[in-house]
Amino acid sequence: MTTRYPKNQGLYDSAYEHDSCGIGFVANIKGVKSRDIVIRGLEALIRMEHRGAESSDNKTGDGAGILLQLPDAFYRTQVPKLPPEGHYGTGLVFLPRDEEEAGYCIEEFERIIDREGLCIVAWRRVPVDNSVIGDIARRSEPQIQQIFLGSKIPADRETLERKLYIIRKLIENRINKSGLSQAESFYISSLSTRTIVYKGMLMASQIAPYYHDLEDERVISAIALVHSRFSTNTFPSWDRAHPY
Repeated sequence: MTTRYPKNQGLYDSAYEHDSCGIGFVANIKGVKSRDIVIRGLEALIRMEHRGAESSDNKTGDGAGILLQLPDAFYRTQVPKLPPEGHYGTGLVFLPRDEEEAGYCIEEFERIIDREGLCIVAWRRVPVDNSVIGDIARRSEPQIQQIFLGSKIPADRETLERKLYIIRKLIENRINKSGLSQAESFYISSLSTRTIVYKGMLMASQIAPYYHDLEDERVISAIALVHSRFSTNTFPSWDRAHPY
């Protein structure tokens, strides 16, 4: 497991880090969800591969990501006990590869969730294929789990959305201050009742083969926001890939 970036040394100074990336957006103007929008979004991302950088192994990208509306019907095939659409939140969670530290992160996450009045519906291991990524990306690859949250008492969507935001900030701050050796590996890609983000230290062409979910015909959306990262003079990491 490698750290996110080195200490200031020689000609390197983290104060001068900046990006120069490519972004794209595809949408159905009537808000109709379809598989076609997801496919077009992934195609737009691949066509921006020249806007993303890659490492010396030619298989590790600076980062790529896609934001979609929640594919509710697909998630119900994975977690049948989900509450009605709009009454649950979900997101991808990057965890340390060390099992003890990952367990600590999950325990703290669940403690905060309970304290804030929400409950865990399910954890789901996100199916990925790391044979398609480079050695450099694989050495810092986190465990990726998907969390599903519901409310202990009936709550409207806006209230739940605010709660999810608060929980995300609380757990990120808690882990950042935990002193874990792999604390930097903990990251929440998104946590929402509306959208989901799939991203990583990947090349644009790798994101769909890496995340099996994105190749499933049941994953549909009316929007697709994509990002291909060019870090210029910054160091790549799994959490720095966008979209946020």
